[in-house]
Parts: sequence; C-alpha cells; structure tokens
Amino acid sequence: MTTPLPTTHRALKVPEVMEALGLSRFKVYDLIRSRELASITIGRARRIPAESLRTFMETKLEEAA
Repeated sequence: MTTPLPTTHRALKVPEVMEALGLSRFKVYDLIRSRELASITIGRARRIPAESLRTFMETKLEEAA
C-alpha cells in the first residue's frame, strides 16, 4: 500500500523519499550524490526538503514530456 507524500513535513527522511518515489535506498542516495535531489545533513541525519522532492519530480516530468 502506497502512502501519499506527507504534507505536514518540511524535511523528509530517506525512507519517506524511497516510498514516495518507489526507489531503493541506494538509488535515493545516488540521486543525492549526483545532486539531482538536494538534501541537507543535520548531524548524521540526512533530510530532503519537501520542496526539493517536488522540484525533482517536476523536472523529471518536464523531461519526459
């Protein structure tokens, strides 16, 4: 069962992005390393701003059109 992107969160955890995109942990970190998906690090925690995820998806949709 797929859960929608949380609208109450401003920064998402990697597992939340994995669920939203249907991708593996490796692929999400690969997108972060390649700077296709912006993220921040707080201590040892990696967070992806919700706006960054929206921008990434919009860019991919535009490329596919």
